[in-house]
Amino acid sequence: MTRAMSLAHPASRSATAGAFAYPQAGAAPADMRAGAATAHPGAPHAGNAHSAGGGVPLAAGMVTKPGSGAPTKPHARRPLPLRVGTRGSPLALWQTRTFLDLVTRFCPVLRNVNAFEEHVIATSGDQIQDRRLADIGGKGLFAKEIHEALLDGRIDFAVHSLKDLETELPPGIVLACTLKREDARDALILGPNCGAVDPADPFSGLASGALVGTASLRRQAQLLHARPDLRVGMIRGNVGSRLAKLAAGDADATLLALAGLKRLELADRASVILDAEAMVPAAGQGIVGVTVRAADLELHELLSGIEDREARAVSRAERALLAALDGSCRTPIGGHARLLPNGELHLTGLVARPDGSFLLKRSLHGAATDAERIGLELGDSLRADSPADIFIS
Repeated sequence: MTRAMSLAHPASRSATAGAFAYPQAGAAPADMRAGAATAHPGAPHAGNAHSAGGGVPLAAGMVTKPGSGAPTKPHARRPLPLRVGTRGSPLALWQTRTFLDLVTRFCPVLRNVNAFEEHVIATSGDQIQDRRLADIGGKGLFAKEIHEALLDGRIDFAVHSLKDLETELPPGIVLACTLKREDARDALILGPNCGAVDPADPFSGLASGALVGTASLRRQAQLLHARPDLRVGMIRGNVGSRLAKLAAGDADATLLALAGLKRLELADRASVILDAEAMVPAAGQGIVGVTVRAADLELHELLSGIEDREARAVSRAERALLAALDGSCRTPIGGHARLLPNGELHLTGLVARPDGSFLLKRSLHGAATDAERIGLELGDSLRADSPADIFIS
């Protein structure tokens, strides 16, 4: 018999409507594509999640957000375990397990009833490693099979690196939750043959003609704009495999998201941390996003309790910028928003040619509640003053 539980949420909160698909009111197993099930740490094993039992009302264990004082209200009972979809890389699994730990801290009763089950799903983006994402369909390939499983009902929600989610999600799927942002900056990792770094020049350790390995057109464009004497070669794979390729001499240096290095306790591998204004990060970089079915209002409400408000504001601005630019997967685009001490939101956006021969960067700031308007306005401005061929696929 499948265990059932009543989900609950603070009564005063609701999943408000928002543009750009926000919600309204080790090694992976061989069978990853079908979705290999793994019990979330803390549960004895996945099989116990299906044991007989009447279920426990979540309202009994719900912890309200600090300062809210909001009462909880019960929902209809639903079967457990809740199935969470994820990619199988070490970073993806770290993000998924961190998210589940956060949920169980918000609602402690879930920890004792084997409430979650991981389903590792292989994506096209993971399986095709010999070509740039731009050549095989774009970054949405990191979520395609996961969202198919969500729409088919094989999983209940999915955890992603937000920068890997396409701007327009498939019909029936919404971005229900964004977690606190890790450091959004990029890191330059130098190989053994590189020189010392001048603090005033982040790329000074790279000799003329040095080969920098990256599959990111955004990083490539900004690097070549600053140092047209450098060469860029493609390196793809997860964090560990890219570091291994660098150690093997496949490139003189590489660029990685600092957030991933920190989460995997590899931050000491960063030779230079690049300022976010000098090397504009990808929209959503450092933020974990959780998608659910649009009709699953119950999970919307549960996840609204753990969403980080700052991450929600900055991600709305950055994704609105992407939507306004509407670039092809071959268009280098950067977007980075942050909250200023006075509470206003500051957004920097960038568009460029892959070879760095054209690069336009602008900033805009305003009230955080106007995050989407700021993103759209800045995106429209960048698009209006960029060569039309940049946006042609």
